[in-house]
Amino acid sequence: MYFVSDSTKRYLHLRFGESLDMIKKGERWSTVKTSDGATGLVQTDHISDVWLRISKSEQMLYVYHGASLTTKFPTDLGYNFFADKMRRGSEAIPDDWRTPEGEFYIVNKNPRSEFYRALVLNYPNAEDANRGIRAGLISDTEFEQIVQAQNGRTIPPMGTALGGWIEIHGDGTGGKNNWTRGCIAVLNAQIDRLWSIVHVGTPVLIEP
Repeated sequence: MYFVSDSTKRYLHLRFGESLDMIKKGERWSTVKTSDGATGLVQTDHISDVWLRISKSEQMLYVYHGASLTTKFPTDLGYNFFADKMRRGSEAIPDDWRTPEGEFYIVNKNPRSEFYRALVLNYPNAEDANRGIRAGLISDTEFEQIVQAQNGRTIPPMGTALGGWIEIHGDGTGGKNNWTRGCIAVLNAQIDRLWSIVHVGTPVLIEP
């Protein structure tokens, strides 16, 4: 964040994905305030109020700009989309292919996904790691790696017993509603639309 009086001088480092209050939006620079009251300038094109909400019971993906709902898409979900994902799925135990619930963010965008395009979520996150360590599903080392990935906004370990590679991807809504291995699938045209408006760091809320 830069001084209001001089946009060439930086005085505060903002955390990736940090929440800000908009004071004044400009074409190039916007005046914002942090949660602890610091005020300064941030480049306008670095600010986004887009977030996604996925309702498993409704099988819908909702796109918001701030508090305003802008559009919604039907989705395909995991094999057992009402149950929280506890373990990695397998061919032998398809019941493990579950769409997780919780607060996530987009940690990577994959333009060459097996399913057209994919927005990778930071699953498992720290909350999942806490659940996993209590249940004896992951080791202390895996727990630390997951927590460090969330703190550093990097891709978490995807090969633990908690599973991973939960994505919002294309090739969906072909009538077979619960076919993914925990991912959220939408039409290719809809993933194209999402691709243009979301970024690494965009929040994603998955609800029952």
